Amino acid sequence: MTRCPPRPSSLRGGPFVPHTLDADAVRTWCGLALDALGRARADIDAINVYPVADGDTGTNLYLTVESAARAVDAAFDGHATSAAVSRPTLADVVRAMAHGALIGARGNSGTILAQLLRGMADVLADGTPDGGPGEDEADGLRRALRRAVDLAYLAVAHPVEGTVLTVAVAAAESAERATGDVATVARAAYEGARTALQATPGQLDVLARAGVVDAGGYGLVTVLGGLAQALSGEAPAALAPARPGRDALAPAGTTGGRDLAGCSTDGAPDGGPAFEVIYLLEADDTAVTALRQRLDALGDSLVVVGGDGLWNVHVHVDDAGAAVEAGIQAGRPYRIRISHFDGAAVRKAGADGPDRPGPAIVLPDQSGAQPPTGGPRAERAPRAVVAVVPGDGLAALCAEAGATAVATCPGEPPASGELVDAVRRAHAREVVLLPNDTELHHTAAAAAAQARAEGVRVAVIPTRSAVQGIAALAVHEPGRSFDEDVVAMTSAAGATRYAELAVAERQSWTMAGVCQAGDVLGMIDGDVAVIGSELAATAETVLDRMLASGGEMVTLVLGADLPDEVAERLERHVREGHFAVDSVVYRGGQPTAPLIIGIE
Repeated sequence: MTRCPPRPSSLRGGPFVPHTLDADAVRTWCGLALDALGRARADIDAINVYPVADGDTGTNLYLTVESAARAVDAAFDGHATSAAVSRPTLADVVRAMAHGALIGARGNSGTILAQLLRGMADVLADGTPDGGPGEDEADGLRRALRRAVDLAYLAVAHPVEGTVLTVAVAAAESAERATGDVATVARAAYEGARTALQATPGQLDVLARAGVVDAGGYGLVTVLGGLAQALSGEAPAALAPARPGRDALAPAGTTGGRDLAGCSTDGAPDGGPAFEVIYLLEADDTAVTALRQRLDALGDSLVVVGGDGLWNVHVHVDDAGAAVEAGIQAGRPYRIRISHFDGAAVRKAGADGPDRPGPAIVLPDQSGAQPPTGGPRAERAPRAVVAVVPGDGLAALCAEAGATAVATCPGEPPASGELVDAVRRAHAREVVLLPNDTELHHTAAAAAAQARAEGVRVAVIPTRSAVQGIAALAVHEPGRSFDEDVVAMTSAAGATRYAELAVAERQSWTMAGVCQAGDVLGMIDGDVAVIGSELAATAETVLDRMLASGGEMVTLVLGADLPDEVAERLERHVREGHFAVDSVVYRGGQPTAPLIIGIE
């Protein structure tokens, strides 16, 4: 069953109840921040010129927060399935958030963000219990932001002003000056960070030359906006353009308004380090102190974050082997990723993939695992389709059509890493990705960016339902050009209207009026349009409404428990009431929606 209407998620920007600074607020914050970064990801990538102009800061921040959000969801799920059926505390959730960000941190800015979240968790986990006085919560947030800044500066070997660090300092200082409840403090932190972001081009010449603000700082402001919204229930003021007054920003002796494509360096001298090296490291504090010194002598952009025996190491070097060797001497490095800034990327087996373009090869696993052996890999197929589907029946249908299916479970949407793994399994030079869910569009975009970094050409078709994916797959033709195939598939998906039948779990307001628990809801294009008491009759009403505006083909996808008799009744209804309209039935096996309808 599903809630009535579909969960009024903060991710859709709808109204929701403001939170105190508790476990639920942190979960909401992670969801809002992830959604906002998904929308801003491409813009942040486009303005990424420091410390390396490699256009992946937005993607790296998205993947870092995605890992944090999944860890928070896991904390809630773990308590929900425990014998006591308890709820996690604020301490449980912030520690999970910090750990998730640490193990999922990507790139320079993602690694620093992970340390900022760890600093906040240090204070919030030891602060006032859930439900404490509002003023105590406000003071806890002030102290958490200050601790975050202090830890982040300790993690960066050579801090640079005009970066995400500067924006973080402004957020902490603004929070300290603010008076009022925790929501007021969060809004002040956001506004202070937003103001500081606009000033970054005046602090870092490379930003001024490119006419952009700092990409990492832009990402941090986006994350803080999610916190402010989670605590106040109100969306924060929109960010100013990422390219403010470009001519006005150009310092003396430079040319303003220059395109990013013309920005040949990242602010470092030409001939800077050739490789980015990232790995997780199990080591004690003493060994990490020595590691910092050794890596600092090897390269630059050194950031080492973490603690309690687990660290995330990030450095830019010319000798990637020496950087990995230093980690081996300090402890046990794993999830090793090495990226060449000219485009050749190297990936450790089992990692989520490199952050930059280039072919991937396997590095030996220092934990003792060996890379796979055997004959040469099979030649890549010219093209493949990867489709996310909500049931085993649909997964089998996609497999029969030659697609790689990613079957989802209720309440467990796939992460971008899972979609990247599916792209890898497809083993093709070109891949069409069908998310088949509006809420997976940002995740699919991030996965596509990762796959492109591994040399795969990927196009995401923004399908919103499994029936749109079926329509797209039906016209897929590997023999034509990639662009023509994508256009045809996109057109077929866009020409398919969709509906879903669900059962209300509780009384609620909907677009069609008030529903009661147990009512059958007919949702057309995502909105509740029909409320009924019996599934087949409600489905007939939905079909009549949709076919009133025309249609040639009706697709019925049956849920796991829907009897075949219902499908037969609906097919008969279409045949008798709508001449020249064909119908097709699939046993989808989806566990949540009893029936999905498509009209082409």
